[in-house]
Amino acid sequence: MGSFFDILQSAYATAYKNGLDKKKYTEPKIYHGGENFDLSKRWYVYYSYAHPELKDKYGNPVMVRQSPITMNINRKCRTKTERLMQLGVVKEVLVEMLKEGYSPFKDKLKLAADSLEYTSEAALDYAYAIKITKLSETSIKDYSSRYNRFKLYLDKRNLLDKSILGITKQVVNEYLHGIAKTSSARNRNNTRIVLSAIFGELEDNEIIPRNFIENIKVLDTKSVSHKTYSLEVLEGLFTYMEKTDPLLLLFVKFVSYNFLRPIEVCRLKVKDVFITQKLLRFQAKNKPEKVKIIPDIVLNEIEGLDLSEQEHFLFTPDGIGEWDASETSRRDYFSKRFWKLKKKYNEHLLAQGETLQLGSEYTVYSFRHTFITLLFRKFRKDFTYTETCDKLMLITGHSTLDALKSYLRDVDAELPEDYSGLLTLN
Repeated sequence: MGSFFDILQSAYATAYKNGLDKKKYTEPKIYHGGENFDLSKRWYVYYSYAHPELKDKYGNPVMVRQSPITMNINRKCRTKTERLMQLGVVKEVLVEMLKEGYSPFKDKLKLAADSLEYTSEAALDYAYAIKITKLSETSIKDYSSRYNRFKLYLDKRNLLDKSILGITKQVVNEYLHGIAKTSSARNRNNTRIVLSAIFGELEDNEIIPRNFIENIKVLDTKSVSHKTYSLEVLEGLFTYMEKTDPLLLLFVKFVSYNFLRPIEVCRLKVKDVFITQKLLRFQAKNKPEKVKIIPDIVLNEIEGLDLSEQEHFLFTPDGIGEWDASETSRRDYFSKRFWKLKKKYNEHLLAQGETLQLGSEYTVYSFRHTFITLLFRKFRKDFTYTETCDKLMLITGHSTLDALKSYLRDVDAELPEDYSGLLTLN
């Protein structure tokens, strides 16, 4: 028998190795239909594994969610106890396999049916892993959800382990049609965007001859309305927020005066504010960091704040500080906070004898529309349409002139002069 130190050294080496190996995968877990153990849902074991070829911007392996493992348990087991017991066995076996060095990519990167074609699962996982390295935190969550639902659909049709070339335009069209039928055209269109981006990676890497999803039509949708505030409503609402929720008012002013989207405001940290240079650094939608000036109307509001902790968020429920939440959750928090304030403001208006009520079409985003429209119309008094767009583009941050013009049309910023004289009959 070896000495105590030999045994200890061996045990340490094994534990150390297992610790390193564990970084290659996440601990397998059981999805059991939610908190209520819903037997009508599909139960499975899930985990993620580090892709052997892809790295993130920090050089770390990209973790890729693997296909759910069911082993036909949903069909064979009809009770909660049976499913938990059987999936527990599957989970334990998988954990041991991973500890012993099993890699799903050793099998998944094989060619379909020993031909020169990649399996759908291998090809799609590869393209997805590439794509998410280029996305923001919010976009990754959206992509992941839509991508995994598409894989479940392919799995049910027994297409995951077949050639990627078997995923045709008809297959994708049928999937998108199902989404439109059970959900909405908007949800269908957003899923189309995600799948097209992934299939674009397949085309770029010469795994498929072309990205046919680009040619699938976009359905007409009713755009989400963010109604512009009138000046009278704006003045009354600002006055009410100043008395009842100054922090929310400051948040709104960043949207209104710096023309930022609500989620862009939620990303701001103290280190992004440069008081002496009057500059603001922020991450725009699907773009790298951008810089805007801080107008005096905003600068005067923040000069007295404690900006000593560089990593603190500029906006949390209590002001500047730490906030352990995703940017989507932070954005949703302020949206709900405004919704609650708007409800109280409506009650305040009724108490004052006013009949005006602000409905769901009046949002935090509406402030951005309102002030861009206001600025556009003031510029138009002294400049041509083209000159106005050139000046406005520097302020709003639109990446192209066409994008700005399209935006201005959507919010009805440009209105005609009175044409009553043209309607006379003589």
